[in-house]
Amino acid sequence: MIIVMKPNASKESIAQVSEVITSAGLSVHLSQGEEVTIIGVVGNKALLDPCAIEVNPAVEKIVPITESYKLANIKFHPTPTSFPVKNTVIGGDTMTVMAGPCAVETEEQLISIAHAVKKSGATFLRGGAFKPRTSPYSFQGLEEEGLRFLKAASQETGLATICEVTSSHAIEAAVSYVDMLQIGARNMQNFELLKEAGKSGLPVLLKRGLAATIDEWLNAAEYIMSEGNERIALCERGIRTFETSTRNTLDLSAVCVLKEKTHLPVIVDPSHATGVRGYVAPLAKAAVACGANGLMIEVHNNPAKALSDGPQSLDFAQFDTLMEELKPYIALSGRTLK
Repeated sequence: MIIVMKPNASKESIAQVSEVITSAGLSVHLSQGEEVTIIGVVGNKALLDPCAIEVNPAVEKIVPITESYKLANIKFHPTPTSFPVKNTVIGGDTMTVMAGPCAVETEEQLISIAHAVKKSGATFLRGGAFKPRTSPYSFQGLEEEGLRFLKAASQETGLATICEVTSSHAIEAAVSYVDMLQIGARNMQNFELLKEAGKSGLPVLLKRGLAATIDEWLNAAEYIMSEGNERIALCERGIRTFETSTRNTLDLSAVCVLKEKTHLPVIVDPSHATGVRGYVAPLAKAAVACGANGLMIEVHNNPAKALSDGPQSLDFAQFDTLMEELKPYIALSGRTLK
């Protein structure tokens, strides 16, 4: 449930209500606006007597929450979330563009890509050091060596870095090198991994599972948030349907639905969604028009020789053209690249 306090309720009244909640063994989540404070109740609400709350004259109303996710719920936190990551911000009026290769291959290659995507306007360098592949014989990533290359590229360019993690061991390694963790689609419901990501101290990008509903996705985010980490962005990367023309089916309606259900920022990955280079640009523009807070685009210096996902990767010239074409869409959305 959430408790809506009357406008300009005193700190003492808020503290009194919070005390009633915590004394019942439940947790409090405060969302304080300029005039109205919302108190979210986290835990088994059956332990709490609503009458003990309603008698407080500063309480406006009690609203039951039927969804199983609480901390990720916009009812708990009506103000959209934004948070800083290195030299940039995810959410708010910022349009975040994460760009780079699917897999880190060499230090020289990664640094050249970092310079190119930064020149075109990206604020994040993405690169895979741990690669969960469908085939065990495909390139699995450079692991900690790849993380070192990401850190070197970040130090040289100033770009924030993000890398997928696939195990608690990978998280332990990544926290020393990158600025943000990514939980991939295959691990969206790996609940122990989500908990470890929540404890890591780093912001987390949570990709949607291959066949996950939006509520399942938000409950996965709840696992991370329940560990005290509220710096989370959600990434729509396409879901599995009967269609075979593209790698997955990009669900742009999910952006609109999420804006009604959660306060968390939403990133769209048209590269993994389609698997086809030629579809990346139009879907990136559509994602911005739908209200996405950012994009994740695969960029490679030589896509034809990429060790992973070359067919969906843009080269430097194609990425630069896309970034120029995105500018009017970003401006119309009321956001800026920064």
